[in-house]
Amino acid sequence: MRSEKDKMLAGELYRAEGPEIEADVARAAAWMDRFNATVGHSAEECHALLTELFADVGQGARIRPPFHCDYGSNIRLGAGVFLNYDCVILDVVAVTIGDRTQIGPKVQILTADHPRDPEARRTGLEFGRPVRMGEDVWIGGGAILLPGIAIGDGALIGAGAVVTRDVPAGATVAGNPARIIGKA
Repeated sequence: MRSEKDKMLAGELYRAEGPEIEADVARAAAWMDRFNATVGHSAEECHALLTELFADVGQGARIRPPFHCDYGSNIRLGAGVFLNYDCVILDVVAVTIGDRTQIGPKVQILTADHPRDPEARRTGLEFGRPVRMGEDVWIGGGAILLPGIAIGDGALIGAGAVVTRDVPAGATVAGNPARIIGKA
């Protein structure tokens, strides 16, 4: 029988419970306590902490605390990636952020999703859909990226945008829901 964690990572319906998932959540919580206390620490110290938890951390990638995530182990940061203060990444499945992507404060990147049917939601089941960003993306403060979206290279996401669908390379999107308003 497959574990809830195996189902979660495969993007299948799962329950966010059980010893593996609970241990991973506790590990990430302890890491966040340490990381979020690094205000004023050197970039090298912060980078070293990122490599302890994340799946991959490119050279020069930086996150300004506070930062919050579910697991951390499903996050991949490219080289030169920057996340400003108070970002949230719910990483029940893969979140990939391409090289030199800049992310403003209070951005939320969400992979956790739930059944649309109310009866199915009552069962406590959920699933994840990966989020992928290309290189040289810029995401304005307070934007929300919903589960399963892909953002192409060089795209711009306006501050406060709610991204509900894929964004093509070079596009500029804004609004709720985000719509293409031009080229980067």
